[in-house]
Amino acid sequence: MPCDQIKRNSTRAVVINSLRQMEVQDICNFIANLKQALGNDVIRINYLGDWGMQFGLLGAGFQLFGSEVKLKTNPLQHLFDVYVEVNKMAENSEDIQKAAQVFFKKLEGGDEQTLSMWEQFRSISIEEYEKIYQRLGVHFDDYSGESMYQEKAQEVLCLLDQKGLLKKTKQGTGVVDLSPNGDLSVYAKIVRCDGTSLYLTRDVAAAIDRMKKYDFDQMIYVTDKEQCTHFQQLFEVLKIMGYNWTERCQHVPFGLVKGMKTRKGDVVFLEDVLNEARLRMLQNMAASKTTKELEDPEDTAEKVGVAALIIQDFKGPLLSDYEFDWDRVLQSQGDTGVFLQYTHARLCSLQRTCEDDLQTQFNPAYLQDPQAIALLQHLLRYDEVLHQVSEDLQPKHLVNYLVMLSRLASIAHRTLHVKGNLPQRATARFLLFKGTSSVLASGMKLLGITPVEKM
Repeated sequence: MPCDQIKRNSTRAVVINSLRQMEVQDICNFIANLKQALGNDVIRINYLGDWGMQFGLLGAGFQLFGSEVKLKTNPLQHLFDVYVEVNKMAENSEDIQKAAQVFFKKLEGGDEQTLSMWEQFRSISIEEYEKIYQRLGVHFDDYSGESMYQEKAQEVLCLLDQKGLLKKTKQGTGVVDLSPNGDLSVYAKIVRCDGTSLYLTRDVAAAIDRMKKYDFDQMIYVTDKEQCTHFQQLFEVLKIMGYNWTERCQHVPFGLVKGMKTRKGDVVFLEDVLNEARLRMLQNMAASKTTKELEDPEDTAEKVGVAALIIQDFKGPLLSDYEFDWDRVLQSQGDTGVFLQYTHARLCSLQRTCEDDLQTQFNPAYLQDPQAIALLQHLLRYDEVLHQVSEDLQPKHLVNYLVMLSRLASIAHRTLHVKGNLPQRATARFLLFKGTSSVLASGMKLLGITPVEKM
């Protein structure tokens, strides 16, 4: 079941470590974790938006005002600056637009100098990907990109032509008619008038190639909601071409994050966000009277900070936009990742403190307190929640479950004491808290969170 990750057609297709890139990684990682936990054979594919007119713009911009010195000292920032500037210029300059088209046509034609520049930009992005993936705990089974499908895209065009499905507009653009009456009132653009391919063409080629390679039961694409029309057209074109397995393809869109700022300013890079979360958590931990002595405070702050960002992303419908607030995200109480991590760490502390003192067998008759019953009843819902999440792929159900589990565990922890109690009662309560800790950790791992045992 390939979990397909696609980012393109924006500045983020070139500068890959933006905040939205964290969303696509988190969501795809969660879906893959969930499907795998439910017994599916999952293939995680990182599909890079490494081809297209955005690289024509970047290449044209770099030729105009790029700096090899700046590219060596601060590569991503420089590529970002060049891309933003050339985009502004292209809005009012036909010369810039033509230069971008010429660069991309050379790229598709295999011009050595143009390809060399593109390969340099691509390798810089992939290096940054690897660093961020490591920090997020994300891994992939297969890496591919649009650039792999430029030749296969030409095969798709030939196939469409042979089937009589490739039409031409008055402007010379190659399209596939999607209109119910066959009058080109609705169509999907497949090839530019200059013969260069579009990312829809390459996606058609990629989907066909993946079916041949993996023979998948389901293929899930995760992108921002701006790509909804693109995937509707992709699936329609595949269906028109006669591929019945298109019904097994699914697009999972997500919304936008608003109001995100770091100490470096308004332009948000994912590395800056992760650094900011770690720094703020370190400060919060240092100011808290309950913080334990830790071997590696930065590592703990990193894991708790990532948890805070993931829960903020996942606690509402994926499609919804939301306002980002650092203080709200890093609160130690409420529906936050910090609260989940704190609850898990406290339950682990209880296990370390009490485990050696327990020698009697478990007797469920000693779990008749209302707090214990409420916690047990909630634990029994875990499978039900996983089934619900697997149906609609909305992580909010699991987040809500884990938040409630943590609240019930906190109430029980305050009232159901283990230390100093009768051995059988102490054992029953200890095992209840141990089971709660296990389920909490399991759910957090599905979401892509690494549980901490001390904080």
